[in-house]
Amino acid sequence: MTIRAVVVGLGHYLPDRVVPNSEFEASLDTSDEWIRSRSGIERRHFAAEGETTSDLATQAAKRALADAGLEANDLDAIVLATSTADLTFPSAATMVQSALGMNRGFAFDVQAVCAGFIYAMANANALIVSGQARRIMVIGAETFSRIMDWNDRSTCVLFGDGAGAVILEAQDGAGDKTDRGILSIDLNSDGQHREILYVDGGVSTQTTGFLRMQGKEVFRHAVEKLAKTATIAMDKAGIASDEVDWVVPHQANIRIIQGTAKKLGLSMDHVVVTVQDHGNTSAASIPLALSVGVERGQIKRGDVVVTEAIGGGLAWGAVVLRW
Repeated sequence: MTIRAVVVGLGHYLPDRVVPNSEFEASLDTSDEWIRSRSGIERRHFAAEGETTSDLATQAAKRALADAGLEANDLDAIVLATSTADLTFPSAATMVQSALGMNRGFAFDVQAVCAGFIYAMANANALIVSGQARRIMVIGAETFSRIMDWNDRSTCVLFGDGAGAVILEAQDGAGDKTDRGILSIDLNSDGQHREILYVDGGVSTQTTGFLRMQGKEVFRHAVEKLAKTATIAMDKAGIASDEVDWVVPHQANIRIIQGTAKKLGLSMDHVVVTVQDHGNTSAASIPLALSVGVERGQIKRGDVVVTEAIGGGLAWGAVVLRW
């Protein structure tokens, strides 16, 4: 028998404040049409004053626990992907652990920007397969509105805040592609491209900084690298493109999503798209989209799901799982 990390619960949370594209027209040389045509984004959510990344993560975690019918102390660990943690330390994951009343196990953060959830899933899968943990909450949560330069129309209109969570549980499988759970993972990074997507501040420089992005360069790398990592992960799992029920991509830009699907030879009818409602929520975007996809009735038990993401670093990767 083979141990698989199987999704047994999921949930998401979005802040109350909804920001339509039109809200930017008063302060920037932009328009709803300009933003939609270049990104596919129509609206996004912004955290309220005093509402932190760990707050969003905790709400998503509570919903995932309810979905799974579990209590916090049924978990062995929490792995939280974020680039916008509340504090330099301790980790946002330990804050969620405390807020949930979980007084056992362990919790830690993973930072791989928009690819963070993929990296967090890889970490959780390794812990489960190795026998270190049986049940792990994996969360992606961000408050990117805190690191926006509101004078830069090329970036500030693209990002939003939110959180999504999944619970992975060790279950026995046959060791082939018919198993439920994570079937394969592919991870990559290349630090030579850090200048095309980064925040120009940090602890060692004693500044907070703002997000900076070379959009054309990011687009050029994204479609090629996302299609390649998804293909590698599918090959590892022995899954052909015609066996894929759903692609759940990082929700950054509709043109990147469409370009990647085309390279994979998949119709957009097989792609879960939420970018129009959430904008780019970085590490939160894939778990948000998974949760919404299940709510919509798109993703069903037994479906083959391919997730892929790319973010600053550059860091990118893919996970193939059977729901």
